[in-house]
Formats: sequence, C-alpha cells, structure tokens
Amino acid sequence: MSGATTSDRVAELLAHPRYEVLPFGSVEEAVLEHVPVDVTLTVTVSPRKGIEHTLDVTERLTRHGYSVVPHLSARLVRDRVHLAEIVARVDEIGAHDVFIVAGDADEPAGEYAGAAALLEAIAELGHRFENVGITGYPESHPIIPDETTIQAMFDKARFATYIVSQICFDPGVTASWVERVWSRGTRLPIHVGIPGAVPRTKLMRVSTSIGLGASARFLRRHKSWFGHALRPGGFSPDPLIAGLEPSLADSEHKIAGFHIFTFNDLADTESWRQTRLAGHALGSGHAR
Repeated sequence: MSGATTSDRVAELLAHPRYEVLPFGSVEEAVLEHVPVDVTLTVTVSPRKGIEHTLDVTERLTRHGYSVVPHLSARLVRDRVHLAEIVARVDEIGAHDVFIVAGDADEPAGEYAGAAALLEAIAELGHRFENVGITGYPESHPIIPDETTIQAMFDKARFATYIVSQICFDPGVTASWVERVWSRGTRLPIHVGIPGAVPRTKLMRVSTSIGLGASARFLRRHKSWFGHALRPGGFSPDPLIAGLEPSLADSEHKIAGFHIFTFNDLADTESWRQTRLAGHALGSGHAR
C-alpha cells in the first residue's frame, strides 16, 4: 500500500482483529452488546464442558451474523466416529475456519494426544477447511522442550493456513520468534496473541495458570514497562503493540493480525480498540 505507515498497518490490523472468548456465563449476551459483527470471534474449549458446548456457542454466535472460529481440542476427541460427528457439526454450522489445539485435559479421551494427530485424522477424513489455525510458542513451553515444540510446528504446519502465538509480554521475544519460524521454512501468516484490556489481577492470574513463567518474570524485571501498560482499571495492550511496530513494518507481512485474548472482558477491550481506531483516524485527518 503506497504511502502507508506503521500506524496505518496497526490500524488495519486493529480494524479486523480476532477476539478469543470463553464459552462461559453470559458471553453470548456480552458479545451482542459490545462486539461489532465484523470482528471475528474464536471460541475456546472447556475440558469440563467439552467440544460440543463450544460448538453450541459457535452456532448461536454464527446465527447472530458473526464469523466464528471454534477451537477443537485433540485431547477431548474420543475416536474417529466422534471426530466425524464434530466435523459434520462444524459444516452444519457453516464455519469454514477451525483452530486446532492439543487442549488442557489431563488425559486424552481417546487416541489423539496432540494437535498434529488430530490434524492428520481430519485430513484422512478427506475434509479441507478453508482455514486451519495452529498454536505457536514464542517462549519456551512450561513443560515441553524447545526441540519438541519446533518439531511439532513442522508436523502441524503442513495441515495449517495460519499460526496463532501464545501471549508473550516481551515484544522483542515475539518478534525474534516470528523471524525464526519463517527462517526455518514455516512460512505461514502469524496472528500475534495479545491480552485485551483486562484487569491486572486477572491478567497475572491467567498468566500463571497457563504457564507464562518467562513473561511473568519479564513483568517483574520491567516494572516501569508494566506500569506504562496499566491504565485505570486494568492492562492496556498499547505497549505490546508499540514494541511490535518494527515487525509490523515488514513488507512480507509475517504478522498477519492480532489474536486478542479477551478473557470475556469484552466491553473494556472493545472500548480500547475503538479508542485506538478513532485516534488513528483523527491523526490521519490532521496529517492530510
């Protein structure tokens, strides 16, 4: 895009983000109240409620006009019959994009212990979704060696069309990881995972629970950075986005979007996004 600036690129990505929501409580009502229908939604899987509940939420949100991406958890799929039922349900809903994860269940319900095995099984069914997302880890995984996560990326990438990164509070680490992924030959577009505008206590609690040990240490070491990221009531993603700006200027657009972990704090996250977009529009107007 001729004459485009990094600010334009940020605005472009914030205009079309992906909001990750949790299939709990009154999330449907919160989405309808606060989220425009042009925002893509992704719906996580609860080990307790199962994939079917995620698909129920996906179907209801789709009926409201949203583009919805269900997460499919490998460790909750019992067998190939169950998988075929899940794939058929996704088709019935009209979803064309799925996000494949290993899942948080302590023990697999069947033969699929990880995302790669599930992706291969879906391919063997002869199904081809328009888009298939897989996870990536900018930081070391809390329990899986780096060599294993790198190999897993290769195993999954042949079935995928994009990658979503786990949250990392050090944008330099994320930027370096993006370059390493592409330099190893996995040249899929990457949607960088960032927290939405969420309460500080919730963010720290969730960071600990999902194993972001290195990021938690980064926050402790860079208290001034974290202080800058705090606003009245919670965390602001702005410093993370600012730290990623050099990568966003890359002409290859390795970073294809923002995957925003809302933790169902949809009102504050959408208010933050609209404020950013309005600020860019105002700045562009002054520039002209």
